[in-house]
Amino acid sequence: MARYTVETEIAAPRDVVYEIFADRENNGDFLPVTTKLVRSGLNQRQGVGAVHFLGIGKVGVSEEITDLDPGRRIAYRIVRGAPVRRHTGEITFADSPKGTKVTYTMDSDPSLPIPNVVAKQFLRGLITGMIAGARREAAKRV
Repeated sequence: MARYTVETEIAAPRDVVYEIFADRENNGDFLPVTTKLVRSGLNQRQGVGAVHFLGIGKVGVSEEITDLDPGRRIAYRIVRGAPVRRHTGEITFADSPKGTKVTYTMDSDPSLPIPNVVAKQFLRGLITGMIAGARREAAKRV
């Protein structure tokens, strides 16, 4: 199993940063992929149980929101589209002197024989790409 965590600060208030990450349906506005709500959540459109497609054309992954603590935490898992036995992500948010501290962790158990170091680098690329896009979007909103 590969695990990768990035801790960073984004120069925007926590409610703004949280909303950027939580609005998965519109993440395609600042990421180089298409995002689409496939299934609404149990009690909220993008809440727990919601499934979002992220990809290019018909190639991509479907992620299910497994936990939300508004303003504090988002957790999800891949349910379709990736060669993994299990893949989860957790994003936490906290106030910081420069705005918002974001801690983003991905755990992945590839179903293909991939060296752990390669899997970690792949996770690193996914996380840093998402954070860079969120940072650009936050700068537009403040």
